[in-house]
Amino acid sequence: EVQLQASGGGLVQAGGSLRLSCTASGFPFDDYAIGWFRQAPGKEREEVSCSGADGSEYHVDFAKGRFTISRDNAKNTVYLQMNSLKAEDTAVYYCAASWFCTILAGTDNWGQGTQVTVSS
Repeated sequence: EVQLQASGGGLVQAGGSLRLSCTASGFPFDDYAIGWFRQAPGKEREEVSCSGADGSEYHVDFAKGRFTISRDNAKNTVYLQMNSLKAEDTAVYYCAASWFCTILAGTDNWGQGTQVTVSS
């Protein structure tokens, strides 16, 4: 059974940092792309960043320069380091897994989400 456990969310002031973790089990972690999405109240879910199995990284425009993604295959964990946080980054953040970053949005493998709240 595929399981993804997201953690690390919380309340932070604007300009601060948080590191989210996504720990996975039930599939060959080394062979999968793991990524992060977010959904703010009243808005559509949007992609944030993805770490490919080949070590590649993908970030959407709003994440570039502020967010970094890394993976520790020995721990089956992907991290999303978020710096210079803004109020508009407030959302529930979800991790997901698929074969490739390009098809991540269509996956059935999702974690439960972790709340990030940035106060201005």
